[in-house]
Amino acid sequence: MKTQPALNWLIPLIGLLALIAAGAGLFWQTDGQPYPFTSHRGEAVMLFGRGLYRYDTVSSAAQEQATDLITLLVGLPLLAVSAWMTRRGSLRGRLLLTGTLGYFLYTYMSVAFLSAYNPLFLVYVALFSLSLFAFILSMMSFDLASLPGRFSARLPRRSLAGVLFGAGGFLLLAWLGRIAPPLLQNQTPALENTTTLVIQAMDLGLIVPLAFLSGALLLRRSPWGYLLASVAVMKFLTMGAAVSAMGINMALVGVAVSAVELVVFPTLTLVNMVMAGLLLKNVEAH
Repeated sequence: MKTQPALNWLIPLIGLLALIAAGAGLFWQTDGQPYPFTSHRGEAVMLFGRGLYRYDTVSSAAQEQATDLITLLVGLPLLAVSAWMTRRGSLRGRLLLTGTLGYFLYTYMSVAFLSAYNPLFLVYVALFSLSLFAFILSMMSFDLASLPGRFSARLPRRSLAGVLFGAGGFLLLAWLGRIAPPLLQNQTPALENTTTLVIQAMDLGLIVPLAFLSGALLLRRSPWGYLLASVAVMKFLTMGAAVSAMGINMALVGVAVSAVELVVFPTLTLVNMVMAGLLLKNVEAH
């Protein structure tokens, strides 16, 4: 593994800013109530009306606050533990750190591009940028040539690849199912006061290809397969946890949530938690 000294200051800065952003999203309270609003496309929505996310819809604010909760309870502890393990020279720690940085990159890229403008906009941009470069540096720190040899022969590569193919396929079908029918009918899918489908663009353009590519490369025993599969499994674990929390929070505020979502994403979380455990367990210490 190659030393990346810049991570020693990038990671604490990401942790501090994420603590501020997530804490403000959950605990910044102002007076107000949800109120109806008609978007520039003529779509009738309910704006949240209070707190940091007062100009976001009730549905979006519920999802953002759920993500803030997962960041505080899961993301930040993972970042701290994996950074500590990495500094001790642990390959498990470095794999965990890279996947965790992928979570912060995805989360604050989406927040910076999707959330209605609020006073923390520059914090979101900083987190997006810091996470991007920290993720790149962490990816560059691996000795790819020796990486496959650091995994046990007992690593269930086929099971890992199958889970990645399944998760990628589910996202692909779910988002195409939302986009294609209105597109074929010359209509616009529900945008909830946004200009376009930001999350769907990120998932279809980044996460779905990552899932398929990492699964295929892992089956071929490619060094990149081991690395990308580690990142992808952590991404689906944290995404499943965040979306599960989103579904619960949306239901609590009265937003209609599909029963499929309430079952699939917790299942996705649990399956990838098992896969992450198996992957890290089968990393050889020496």
